[in-house]
Amino acid sequence: MHTYGHNDVFLAFQQELDARHDKYERLVKLSRDITVESKRTIFLLHRITSAPDMEEILTESESKLDGVRQKILQVAQELSGEDMHQFHRAVTTGLQEYVEAVTFQHFIKTRSLISMDDINKQLVFTTEDTGKENKTPSPDAPDKQCGTWRLKITPVDYLLGVADLTGELMRMCINSVGNGDIATPFEVSQFLRQVYDGFSFIGNTGPYEVSKKLYTLKQSLAKVENACYALKVRGSEIPKHMLADVFSVKTEMLDQEEGIS
Repeated sequence: MHTYGHNDVFLAFQQELDARHDKYERLVKLSRDITVESKRTIFLLHRITSAPDMEEILTESESKLDGVRQKILQVAQELSGEDMHQFHRAVTTGLQEYVEAVTFQHFIKTRSLISMDDINKQLVFTTEDTGKENKTPSPDAPDKQCGTWRLKITPVDYLLGVADLTGELMRMCINSVGNGDIATPFEVSQFLRQVYDGFSFIGNTGPYEVSKKLYTLKQSLAKVENACYALKVRGSEIPKHMLADVFSVKTEMLDQEEGIS
């Protein structure tokens, strides 16, 4: 005689896998939204170099980032009681982009690097803020009684986000030089050097993606340092509108030397 026990087991597995797959898909969608909104914030922040109303742009960028954090809250709710590692791949791209936006904003304000802990402190949510978000939480998960959700950015998300930040800083350098601002490139150059030294310290012990980014970071640093060198040596003689060319010329020479692009 057949027993149907096995089928029940498989059915349960099937349902669990389906549920997991749906959750994964929802997370991928959220991650995409987080990426898009973070990119928009970065794009907005680039206007700082030419805009007179720096404070206004910073305020607008803050409200954009608040919007992104609302999406991250949804991610935290989806991941509540789950094993983060199983779903990390679904959300890592968005989280890296968010790190990039937050570190960029922080650099513009303070000329320093925001720590991973400080980023994570902003990702603790109490659902008083979002009445409608409260999706009748399951009682067994921790932290639920008080309606607190938190998402922790992983060191890899953080490092890869910071590595991408260096590309934005290089662009900021070029823009500011185009506007005749010679101070910014030197500040950026110093900052990039510190970031690069930090990455070199991790070196090849870190994950593969991190050492891959190290190479790109080295490019950015070399380009900015070369341009700063040219500014230092010839700064006073170069008309402002030509200063931006210093960057692009140096960049092309560098790329040819290294056989890139």
